[in-house]
Amino acid sequence: MRKSIYLLILFISTLHSITAQDLSEVYEKVSPAVVAIYTQEGEFTTNVENETVKVTQNSLGSGFMITDKLVVTAAHVVKVPEKLIVAFSDGQTIPGKVITSYEAADIALVELFVPKINAATVNFGDSDEMKIGNQVFVVGVPLGVGFSMSSGYISAFKRQFLGENPFTTTDFIQTDAAINQGNSGGPMFNIKGEVIGIVSHITTQSGGSDGIGFATSSNLASKLLLNDKIPWFGAEFYILKDNEAKIFNVTQANGLLVQRVASSSIFDQMGVRGGNTEIIIGNQSIIAGGDIIIAFNDIKFDLSDDTLLKLADFAKSTSENPKFSLTILRAGEEIILTFE
Repeated sequence: MRKSIYLLILFISTLHSITAQDLSEVYEKVSPAVVAIYTQEGEFTTNVENETVKVTQNSLGSGFMITDKLVVTAAHVVKVPEKLIVAFSDGQTIPGKVITSYEAADIALVELFVPKINAATVNFGDSDEMKIGNQVFVVGVPLGVGFSMSSGYISAFKRQFLGENPFTTTDFIQTDAAINQGNSGGPMFNIKGEVIGIVSHITTQSGGSDGIGFATSSNLASKLLLNDKIPWFGAEFYILKDNEAKIFNVTQANGLLVQRVASSSIFDQMGVRGGNTEIIIGNQSIIAGGDIIIAFNDIKFDLSDDTLLKLADFAKSTSENPKFSLTILRAGEEIILTFE
């Protein structure tokens, strides 16, 4: 009996050592493809201790190279950057720009201004093959302390497929691997070194990792970023609903209040204006003073499933035919802006 227990303990110990060694070797192989992403966003005015001050927001996140010019990251890391710098583990930095982004799925694609010489890249794996209990590991720059790895297991899946609409579809993998601020946008790997998730967010009561983190599935990311890619218009929005729309004198049920617009983006070239003053509506902080979009081409904006599907088709069509118009409210007046 003692001999059997001893052999069982020896087997478990050996298995653990093999697994640890495997992760070490895989980490060495894939980690050079992981990058840090630094962004700086435009100014807006807010009130701090009864003083009006101007605020510029900076952000830090992670990402990973899939070609010598393309970087995958989280949408919330690169919302409306005025500056975007990609930093590599070898110390090199290269500026880049957002080329497509999906807020609901929390994924974005960044293009470097120049290719990374001798770029290390990683491949997407099949996230549908993953099961609860599979081991995974995450690489990124948590809290800005430098590149590091954390490992854990898949705990659950959190999915929401609402038809074919890319603006509302989500597919998250839950893990207990430690995820903190700065990990967002970084890769979640299977033990073969394939990317099966893009780190998105955590659920926490402490402000740090409580062992409940989420990553967008690689299959959804691959479909949206590589196959159904839409142009990045370069703006951040706040959806006005019900009474909020009435507060801003919107004559329809919903509108898109423009928060910020990135320089040189499509919307910037069209003359779309972002807000300039932070206000509080209920418990929500928003930036007021910007344009309110009420229609794309002849599609009046609302939150019905039919309209959202039409808007998804509209967004896809702009990849091949970028000519379109926006109807906006500015200072109470309806204005039509065009892009050609």
